[in-house]
Amino acid sequence: MAEGAQGIEAFIAGMPKAELHVHHVGSASPRVVAELAARHAGRTKVPMDPEALAEYFTFTDFAHFIEVYLSVVDLIRDAEDVRALTYGVAQDMARQNIRYAELTVTPYSSVSRGIPDVAFMEAIEDARLAAEKELGVVLRWCFDIPGEAGLASAEETARLALDLAPAGLVSFGLGGPEIGVPRPQFKPYFDRARAAGLHSVPHAGESTGPETVWDAIRLLGAERIGHGTQSVKDPALVDHLGEHRIPLEVCPTSNLATRVVERIEEHPIRQMVDAGLLVTVNSDDPPMFGTDLNTEYAVAAKLLGLDETGIAGLARNAVEASFLDAAGKQRLTGEIDAYLAGWRRTG
Repeated sequence: MAEGAQGIEAFIAGMPKAELHVHHVGSASPRVVAELAARHAGRTKVPMDPEALAEYFTFTDFAHFIEVYLSVVDLIRDAEDVRALTYGVAQDMARQNIRYAELTVTPYSSVSRGIPDVAFMEAIEDARLAAEKELGVVLRWCFDIPGEAGLASAEETARLALDLAPAGLVSFGLGGPEIGVPRPQFKPYFDRARAAGLHSVPHAGESTGPETVWDAIRLLGAERIGHGTQSVKDPALVDHLGEHRIPLEVCPTSNLATRVVERIEEHPIRQMVDAGLLVTVNSDDPPMFGTDLNTEYAVAAKLLGLDETGIAGLARNAVEASFLDAAGKQRLTGEIDAYLAGWRRTG
């Protein structure tokens, strides 16, 4: 590896960061997944060997990814599992110098499998408070509808978000497959969530075309777009995203792993940046895709030809696009600027 590449990776590793598109269960480390699989041996096809998980987490397409993802969801059986998973995710974030993260949580998946709703909320909140106090990682929640589970899951997610809202909840989302799951049907649920003060952050334009992004904006009131990979295919959409400063939550390695793009060099992140869009870099489901946020910044830096100043600019984008309050944004942006200045002085 070139010395310059090593320097870039060291810079990224130490840089304070925010992450906006990362899934709760999808962030379970191989160690945690293997331990849960061992607990439920005979009732799951998830491997108990952490090394075997790499092969298990090799996806043929997006539908296969969803199938594997749900098999891991099935391993979360009680509130103790939820708490351990959540705190473990925060520990992994702390090791990467992630200071703030909006973690996408799918409470329907756990509650529908028998975990009491109040116990679920208490578990994630207990982990959140401990993570901030003990690790210096500030977590906030996005409750998302698992689109593949239909309108029943939308109704239940809205109930959980509005009637049992934990203190850390800031946004309302929509995940799962896009093909065969039209966005318009979810409008009433997003209307209710937005009326209650939650921000709208649906996935769109990942495995379908730009029309899904338009639906997310026009019908779901999207304030950020999860992925938005196909947006560049519609010049009018690109203009709209740029004019209204609607951020894109870009996850390069995820898009490669789920075959949304065939080669990483074909990822449209450069087109997005060249068009002046507000691009943030994220890891999505990091252990499942063999990545983490530091790796995603390194991938983005290579695709975009960025030096340390450009990488810090991407980090500032995430802070700008976050739902942190003004003081929190100023503080974290100040940390990034101070880190860059210090790096320049010692470099």
